[in-house]
Amino acid sequence: MGPNATLPLCLFPLIFFSTAVTADNITKAFEKYSDFSTMNDLLIKTKLTVPISKYLTITLLAVNNKAISPIVNRSDVEVKNILMNHVILDYYDEIKFKGMKEKSIMFTTLYQTTGLGEEMNGFLNCTKSKGKVYFGSGVKGSPLVAEYVKELYDNPYNLSIIQISMPIVAPGLSLELFPPPPPPAPLAPPPSPTDAANAPGPEPADEDTTIPKRTTDSQEVDSPAPTPSADNEKIEAADKAMPSSPACKAGFRFRVVLLIALLVSMFGIR
Repeated sequence: MGPNATLPLCLFPLIFFSTAVTADNITKAFEKYSDFSTMNDLLIKTKLTVPISKYLTITLLAVNNKAISPIVNRSDVEVKNILMNHVILDYYDEIKFKGMKEKSIMFTTLYQTTGLGEEMNGFLNCTKSKGKVYFGSGVKGSPLVAEYVKELYDNPYNLSIIQISMPIVAPGLSLELFPPPPPPAPLAPPPSPTDAANAPGPEPADEDTTIPKRTTDSQEVDSPAPTPSADNEKIEAADKAMPSSPACKAGFRFRVVLLIALLVSMFGIR
């Protein structure tokens, strides 16, 4: 037998081993994590391990017991369809998710192989943004509801189990789930009496900027009358004492004429 004939025999154990790992180790991997017992039970109940065993490469998106509780009481058909949408027909482990560039990738899921997929609800949108990886339905306009948490199990290029934050329910499969709103921001504690006493007071205002200047155009201010000085008082008293009758005025004129005549006569004699 030549070398070419023996090559397939050498590869046969590897092919068989790869096929057996996917079929046998999904539930065994969950047995190590008690917090994922509900999802393990649902995989067994819906018999999804049978169609999963047909694939050599699988990435399973797992949800812990608390996060998966909203879908537990739904019908068996709904639960099975939802879980099939968490089985990615490709291998992605922690290294590949963390090494993703800031972009979106469409993953084909096990539900798409049923032929029942409509409007891309058999695909998952995986988007990396600001260093975090998010998942959502491939249906146009669907929100990215789940976030990558951590890797639970990996058998390179065969089986990878990744924990996500919540189930992904595509439109048309069942009632959709949305992430809870973020908690409100905590209120700042009130200052203690000591801090309040030590707090600096308001700074004094700048007079040039805070006090408007007074202008005569916009404001009229009554100012007190000026106080009369001593000289003014004397002038006013003299004015009041000076006679103002016609006789007084005639006597004043006579004295002036007499003074002029006297001066003329004196200068004329010389």
